[in-house]
Amino acid sequence: MSSPRPVPVDLVTGGRQLTEPRLDSSGRWLAYVESDAAGSRFVVVDLDDDGSSGSRIVTDPAPAAGRGMGGGAFAWLPDASGLVFAGSDGSIWRVSTSGGDPESVWCGTGAQAPAVSPDGRRVAFMVDQRDIVVASLDGGDPVVVTAAAGPDFAFDPVFAPDGASVTFQGWSVPDMAWDAAARYSHPVGIEGALSVERLDGAAIQQPGFLPDGAPVAVSDVDGWLNVSVGDRPIVAEPFEHAGPTWGPGQRTWAASPDGRRIAFTRNEAGFGRLVVADVATGELITLGRAVHGQLSWAGRRVAALRSGARTPTEIVVYEESDSGDWSRRRISRGPADGWTDHEWVLVEPDLVEVPDGDGTVLHARRYASPSPCGRLLVWIHGGPTAQWDVSFNPGVAFWCSRGWDVLLVDPRGSTGHGRRYQQALRGGWGVLDVEDTATMLEHAHADGRSTPPRTVVMGGSSGGLTVLGVLGRHAGLVAGGVALYPVSDIHDLNEHSHRFEAHYQLSLVGPDDTAADRQRYWDRSPQSYADRIASPLLVLHGTDDPVVPVDQSCALARRIRQTGGRIELHLIDAEGHGFRRPESKQIEYRLVEAFLDRLVPPEDDRSSGE
Repeated sequence: MSSPRPVPVDLVTGGRQLTEPRLDSSGRWLAYVESDAAGSRFVVVDLDDDGSSGSRIVTDPAPAAGRGMGGGAFAWLPDASGLVFAGSDGSIWRVSTSGGDPESVWCGTGAQAPAVSPDGRRVAFMVDQRDIVVASLDGGDPVVVTAAAGPDFAFDPVFAPDGASVTFQGWSVPDMAWDAAARYSHPVGIEGALSVERLDGAAIQQPGFLPDGAPVAVSDVDGWLNVSVGDRPIVAEPFEHAGPTWGPGQRTWAASPDGRRIAFTRNEAGFGRLVVADVATGELITLGRAVHGQLSWAGRRVAALRSGARTPTEIVVYEESDSGDWSRRRISRGPADGWTDHEWVLVEPDLVEVPDGDGTVLHARRYASPSPCGRLLVWIHGGPTAQWDVSFNPGVAFWCSRGWDVLLVDPRGSTGHGRRYQQALRGGWGVLDVEDTATMLEHAHADGRSTPPRTVVMGGSSGGLTVLGVLGRHAGLVAGGVALYPVSDIHDLNEHSHRFEAHYQLSLVGPDDTAADRQRYWDRSPQSYADRIASPLLVLHGTDDPVVPVDQSCALARRIRQTGGRIELHLIDAEGHGFRRPESKQIEYRLVEAFLDRLVPPEDDRSSGE
């Protein structure tokens, strides 16, 4: 059997992005945001038709599209006559679904996540991630409901079904959202009456309501992020029903119009499932496998983003028949159409669970190349409060098609495995994540499918910090590493990172008050042990990175070179934290591929000589 054709880089970096499918209140109309190199626009589909095409609404400004399973771009007007959206200019606008120029609702910057009141007269939205503003759609002065008594961060406002109050997620530093976010509420039209619901030792997200006004949210008060009505989980189970709040608009649950059922996503060790639960009994049915998000429910329809290891990201609608059976219809597919060609071999991963010495089970997923040559790429996600879920990953397909087995590692601190696993990294960043990755490397070599000379470790941002830690402390486990926009000076983040993450290190490392504290930060930072990073290293960093300053990678390169280490540093012009433009992504893949092929040639010289 011949080896599969290598996936071309143009296929990996091309195509459309789809975000935020939302049904109108009748369930007939579906709107979503479509983005590509030409910009972002709305697409509106009549589901009572065949749903195979939709009308495109181009606005100026364009909608500020969400990323991945995040949203916060727009909301329907109750009569489905138009959309209220956050523009790319940071203001709030209204546009008719029949087209035409948008009308200004609120002028400013930093607006996201609009929500329209049930009577269609008001819109609530977040500004600069810190304030919740309520504005009239008929004119009048907007009201900031968070005011001085509000939390440091405020996300995802939603009106109560009677329109009398607005509720939202909020938290204050030094906590991050996943540490101790609470549910805040404010009566509409009354100043200074902000109330808060906190759960000790837990975080709340995605606050909302059933149609009868019963409060709904996702919380990890019982150790797992489960959907709850009031203080009762619909299904208390060891599966996460949501991911961390890295941005606005995450929607992993949706209530039926009668409030008797809730659809929610389930994370099963990275693998996804969409289920519907009876609110009264907790009885579950499965609508579909794969990772789902951006849920909405209206009429007999549930709309969602859907993605899997072999399923390019798509918008789907599930529809319930008179008999209670559900069918699925694809509305649109996001990535380049070439992924549907049969010549590309997309791999379903195997779950890897490895007991650590202290009894903790470490998690990873291994994608076995269809044309293996003993090369192993161990890839650590960023965050570090994040996870490699089993959604469509063009990068994995790219490397697997070139003979690399790919091991996606979730070290402690990762989400998707319960609050205890996620919180285990507190105070241990730069140490525990490195040790967990080393344990996974040792386990991967023990099965005989790869060896240290044919293994490379790769990661971005926080994952880049882990890569550098492996090279500095466990160099014998790998041939070298690739670090994309890596953290190499942790203390520097306290001074120069953007507002959302400015206090992140206080939970990940600890206090930053004394000389001893600052020494601990320095000891955790790869720049302090640059003299021990001797294996070949490739570093890529955007020149406009607002999260991890590019100066960190420049300083790291100088330190490594001064001690005789081998580092190749490339700066990507006009790119931020992660590379967005297709041309920048192509540069990334070509540089990494060339580095990996030099470091670990596709064919093992020993086997070729036999």
